Amino acid sequence: MSLFDTISDGIKSAMLAKDKVRLEALRAVKKEFLEAKTAKGSDGELTDEAATKIVAKLAKQRTESAEIYRTQGREDLAQEEEAQLAVLQEFLPKQLSIEEIEAHVKALIVELGVADMKGMGRVMGEASKRLAGQVDGKVLSEVVKKLLS
Repeated sequence: MSLFDTISDGIKSAMLAKDKVRLEALRAVKKEFLEAKTAKGSDGELTDEAATKIVAKLAKQRTESAEIYRTQGREDLAQEEEAQLAVLQEFLPKQLSIEEIEAHVKALIVELGVADMKGMGRVMGEASKRLAGQVDGKVLSEVVKKLLS
């Protein structure tokens, strides 16, 4: 079953269970999926890879929103964003730990033959492709900088 179908089934289940938070989060995902499918230049299909990127983008937005709400003293809104984030994370691949990211990046540095910061772009580009959906770009960047410096 594709991720699009899984989300659609999740919406039905959330409606039956009257789970407002889950329903709201999944409807936001489906809206983004439909926009991607009907976007100009799209062939009307949505691959699971593209769908995963969309869910990751939405999860990142929820994380950032929760941080902003906390700094503004709006704990109630921050908790709501985090509840939706928990729902979105169910549909994302397992995130790698810092140790696992370092191991992948070290192997990649050796493979590409990069010795200094000048090759950071090459390492980041390849690592982003290989670890797509499994690691946040900011964390990946920090690890690459640390290992190349």
